[in-house]
Amino acid sequence: MRVAIMTAGSRGDAAPYTGLGHRLGLAGHEVTLVTHGRFEPLVAGSTVRFHALPVDPLAELESPRGRGLHRSTSGPGKLLRVGDLARRVVGRMTEDLLAAARHNDVLLLSSSLAPLGHTIAEGLRLPSLGVFLQPLAGTREFAPPVLGGGAWGGPVNRLTGQGVGLAVEHVFAGAVPAVRERLGLPPVRAGAAWRARERRRWPVHHGFSPLVVPRPRDWRSGLEVGGYWWPYDAGARLPEAVREFLDAGAPPVFVGLGSATVPDARRLSARVVAALRRAGLRGVIQRGWGGLAAQGDDMLTVGEVPHSALFPRMAAVVHHAGAGTTAAGLRAGVPAVPVPVQFDAGFWSARLVALGVAPAVVPLRRLTVDALASALVRATRDPAYRRRADALGARIRGEDGTAPVLAALDRLGG
Repeated sequence: MRVAIMTAGSRGDAAPYTGLGHRLGLAGHEVTLVTHGRFEPLVAGSTVRFHALPVDPLAELESPRGRGLHRSTSGPGKLLRVGDLARRVVGRMTEDLLAAARHNDVLLLSSSLAPLGHTIAEGLRLPSLGVFLQPLAGTREFAPPVLGGGAWGGPVNRLTGQGVGLAVEHVFAGAVPAVRERLGLPPVRAGAAWRARERRRWPVHHGFSPLVVPRPRDWRSGLEVGGYWWPYDAGARLPEAVREFLDAGAPPVFVGLGSATVPDARRLSARVVAALRRAGLRGVIQRGWGGLAAQGDDMLTVGEVPHSALFPRMAAVVHHAGAGTTAAGLRAGVPAVPVPVQFDAGFWSARLVALGVAPAVVPLRRLTVDALASALVRATRDPAYRRRADALGARIRGEDGTAPVLAALDRLGG
């Protein structure tokens, strides 16, 4: 079958689908990743084709409106701001989403495009599946991850989760009606479309391990948790400069914030370096979209480096707790120090601590030299964190998260 995987957002919202798509390609499907043009290099060498969307997420984050995210200190506040940002750009992607869909037999939709993608699939009479990287459906077991996670009590957790689902629908309220009219579908309210998907038990596969987030007991049927989808990185090798740095001393600590931007990269970089040196550790600092950097013989600043090759050689990983980087650290079996910045990062940070592979959460807004150094000392000198991380990593590496998605496609084709 011809399969389109549609996603939007940061690098972490695209990379896992390269591995999922490659695996589907090896099974005989013709797979196209539909996402922002800046991520086309991620599919190089794989079986996956590429269809570019016109919006550049980094440019949007660096715009005045995007920088406004830093002024929000709460999960709901950040969600409102990013929803407004997405609402203003989604219309620019509609034509390419439609064009890509017309050349495929089935759509696999990330959570970031599900409302619009499902409408397109309905109008073109194509089957579709959700392929989500976070547990977004409402549950009594935890609060919505995009609000930072936590637990507010069973009924409130579930009700708030449903509210977030409706809020995501409204992000697309400006684009969906025109698409429905264009494809000959009757008009519906945004909330009605979401309820219809729930009532029909629209299938959603989740790309994270049940060892990390067990499937909530109160989820409806059709919501599945099968295991991680790893980014395609066949033959990934570390640059020579990185290998030389690693071989020159004790295992260092990785520090990176991925696609998160920060208000003052120079000040944050200085604090990170000071904390590493206070803890007696070398560091590999990834620039990321935030622009971190460090100098000195005991520090190495890097650009994009395959986490699958780098993380196993680290003493610990300090990261923004995005879904993808969290997964990479768990897969490598190394301790973590999560530094959540926004959205679901608080949720994944709490999971790392609960699993016993991270000593503490150090939120970016409260990051001090003392706090980070203390967490680093615990993560690297208490062998219990390494033992638990190593054991969990071995079990996660034994899972095959792509198999349930492949089986679902086989059922559609049968």
